[in-house]
Amino acid sequence: MTNARIAEALEELAVLYQLDGADQYRVLAYTNSARTIKNEGRSVEEMARNGTITELPGIGKTLEEKIVALVETGEIPAAAKLKERIPVGLLEISRIPGLGPKTVRRLHDELDVNGPEDLRAAAEAQKVRELKGLGPKVEEKILAGLDRLDAEPEGPTRLRLDEILPTAEELAAALRAESSCDRAEIAGSVRRLAETCHDIDLIAASGSRKELAAAIAEHELVAGHGNPNETGIRLTTNSGIGVDVRIVEPGAFGHLLQHFTGSGPHNAELRERAVAQGLHVSENGIKDDETGETEFFATEEEIYERLGYQYIPPELREDRGELDAAARGELPELIERSQIKGDLHSHTTLSDGVASLEEMAAAAEALGYEYLAITDHSESHGFGNHVEADRLWQRIEEIAELNNEDRKIRLLSGSEVNIHPNGSVDYEDDLLETLDWVIASIHTAFSDDAKKNTDRMITAIENPLVDCIGHPTGRLINQRDPYPLDMERVIAAAVENDTLIEINSNPRRRDLNEIHARMAAEAGVGIVINTDAHRPESLEFIEYGIATARRAWLTADQVRNTGPWWK
Repeated sequence: MTNARIAEALEELAVLYQLDGADQYRVLAYTNSARTIKNEGRSVEEMARNGTITELPGIGKTLEEKIVALVETGEIPAAAKLKERIPVGLLEISRIPGLGPKTVRRLHDELDVNGPEDLRAAAEAQKVRELKGLGPKVEEKILAGLDRLDAEPEGPTRLRLDEILPTAEELAAALRAESSCDRAEIAGSVRRLAETCHDIDLIAASGSRKELAAAIAEHELVAGHGNPNETGIRLTTNSGIGVDVRIVEPGAFGHLLQHFTGSGPHNAELRERAVAQGLHVSENGIKDDETGETEFFATEEEIYERLGYQYIPPELREDRGELDAAARGELPELIERSQIKGDLHSHTTLSDGVASLEEMAAAAEALGYEYLAITDHSESHGFGNHVEADRLWQRIEEIAELNNEDRKIRLLSGSEVNIHPNGSVDYEDDLLETLDWVIASIHTAFSDDAKKNTDRMITAIENPLVDCIGHPTGRLINQRDPYPLDMERVIAAAVENDTLIEINSNPRRRDLNEIHARMAAEAGVGIVINTDAHRPESLEFIEYGIATARRAWLTADQVRNTGPWWK
């Protein structure tokens, strides 16, 4: 049984518990364990059978029993019991973005909805809008979600980058460790650091190609594989990810890497421009039409130079003007992770984080940061554990005391304040003025009306006590669509008011996306790249924000927290 299947079963159990009205902590335990298992490279089935599964973070005896039962019988007994009283069709409905288990339960109880067909009939008969708090726009969103469900009955076919990159990196490292391997690199959308990826492409160079293919097939991450041959091998990981390993002679490595890195539109434009030079570009080399000779190059740098271009970093290969810029030698010097001096969005146990102030400070200091803003949620963010004004005043004092100690890092007193529907934010002005840093975000009352959302955000942007807008579009990749915004108006307001906009590095968000981040930076908006870390290890998520920034063509000069603390 693959790790993906085990994770899927635990995610299903979490939804069943939600539909049954279980407390949020129980639900979170199963949701978090599913995430852990999905990202685990080793076979979780084997760990369950040999009694080592509790080595995984968050997996205790109770979860161990459920996973062992799943592995041995194909079913979790607790899930089977819940399915006896909860219609299975409600699980399908719960996959509709924005339709939470509480709403699904209401639809069941008040409209006798037991599955997608019932829900579609109720929505088309305009019965959903009659329920308090829903309305016509929610009804329209439900119908659109049902259409998507029909189109993708098994859910999204692409994984977030964080769900696939660690596996790709480990397999690439394993190839490089083989004596028969001259070179190995990740290719495809994973190498371009795209938000989502379908599978893994690996390119290797070897003088003993079949031997190398056979060696990687034995790796502990591999659950199944095809026959190794001179061109490579197809693998399936324990997590159910497909992996194409292509192997060539060292002298042809550059062509294969460039071709399979893509993207398709970038390669198509490159080939078309090469034809105008009398050249044909493919994974097999560059053929000169006049001489009939084919040139081979071991590196991508040589290929782009031969065609008259500056080397184009993989993140930019999306056919968004990179070839024109490279022909002029004007590609930007993209931001690097090492240039980030501090993180301006983090949470502690004061709100919904899992680590203390001291623990978060120590983790940021270990990363070499000069500063860390502590931005626990404000009074009305809607998720519990909110911080009332009196307690935030105390936190300001606690941070001041810690800063008086012998530390290499400066802690900044801050808050992530909720943007209300009218655009106002939590706390009185005197408290906001005392804080070092105020980041404002929308957490509740999303609207389908782009004008309302935009006006709401612009009001917050115009507040002189708001420094930055956090995760501006509210999206969750593969889970929740962004709420509609007039991003041009938002960007214009940010420029006018000198309000910064965040690239949220959480790999579930990566918000702003690369398109809007580029628009904002080109308009003159100051960008900050933050992790929104709720635990010390999540400060490492900065790499995903850097990935978005690089895909947005951003330089260090366009990102405010590449410099020292400025306020």
